[in-house]
Amino acid sequence: MEQKRIAVIGGGAAGMMAAIYGAETGAEVTLFEKMSACGRKLRITGKGRCNVTNDCTLQEFLQQVPTNPRFLYSALHFFSTEQTQAFFEERGVPLKVERGKRVFPVSDKAEDIVRCLTETCRQSGVEIRYERVEELLAEDGCIRGLRTPSGEARFDRVIVCTGGMSYPRTGSDGDGYRLVKQVGHTVTELSPSLVPVVSRDRLCVELQGLSLRNVSLRVVDRTNGRTVYEDFGEMMFTHFGLTGPMILSASAHIRDICPGRYEAQINLKPALDEKTLDGRILSDFSAYHNKDFINALGDLLPQKLIPVAVRLSGIDPRKKVHSVTKEERAALVGVIRKLTVSMDGFRPITEAIVTKGGIPTKEVDPKTMESKVCRGLYLAGELLDVDAYTGGFNLQVAFSTGALAGHSAGM
Repeated sequence: MEQKRIAVIGGGAAGMMAAIYGAETGAEVTLFEKMSACGRKLRITGKGRCNVTNDCTLQEFLQQVPTNPRFLYSALHFFSTEQTQAFFEERGVPLKVERGKRVFPVSDKAEDIVRCLTETCRQSGVEIRYERVEELLAEDGCIRGLRTPSGEARFDRVIVCTGGMSYPRTGSDGDGYRLVKQVGHTVTELSPSLVPVVSRDRLCVELQGLSLRNVSLRVVDRTNGRTVYEDFGEMMFTHFGLTGPMILSASAHIRDICPGRYEAQINLKPALDEKTLDGRILSDFSAYHNKDFINALGDLLPQKLIPVAVRLSGIDPRKKVHSVTKEERAALVGVIRKLTVSMDGFRPITEAIVTKGGIPTKEVDPKTMESKVCRGLYLAGELLDVDAYTGGFNLQVAFSTGALAGHSAGM
């Protein structure tokens, strides 16, 4: 059989994995990346640590995919979370499992993951060309090649792995949507997911820069009182609102956000019930019995949070703590156990970790990742209308769909 010529567009997680698996079939693979280096977005994931995958079962994984989870069944069978871990460890990148079964390189360096993928591409014989693809070439519903500023190039198969709209400075600027539309694909409405939240509450400005750890979060839909998300962990106040791991995860669960609809309820001391917390406050007050109320909370709350808690409690900040009543203490307990912040909108899609929406899964064969619209065209990664929660799931989706696309294109 004549050797197949495969073009992969996009040098991110899905693209490099597609190139590697395409080359493993014996195909001649050319990877097109419009930036000056591959893996730009990978380098900044997980705050530069790179949450590679999640050490969970297939069923646990699918539960973390709110959009079109069943579409991923074949891809995750072909290239599972276990295989992802083995892929990197066998190539000299030791991994570790942290809270929530999140998997990171032992070095805590995303650069090690990028280096592993780029070196494996090179060792597999993949040619990397740093050029922007301007157009897909198709005839009679079948892919024929592509066009770059250098001219036309003929390929038997083309795999598009250009990412979504998030972090455009890394190359994910929506280019892929334009390309696939040229050959007849449609694209669903695009919106941000895993994105910071905008709040109009004045306390966000008062508390900007404050990080909270070991707190619990509940997101409530005020229109029906329903809790849409609960979590325990870390978050941060900013000048525009809220961010941090819990907030990013919560954003994936919030639908049709608008001012006044959703609120964040933060329990600053989730390990203490009301009675125990009141006892803790009484103990602190006893230690500072001659101090003003505002000066007696330093052992209980971060310094930046004290003026806000005092204001919300309604207690006179200059009242001596030995004069604070049981009812006033109950008000303070209420503030600490349920600090409420409005959630009024999302930050722009350019600040999102993941793009919600994309190419409808009904237009792609889940067993091969081949387009149902244009033969010989394959699609993988964030370009697809599939998104997951935080914890390594979205990167695994990229690896799995990319690997399956590369393998299928070469067969």
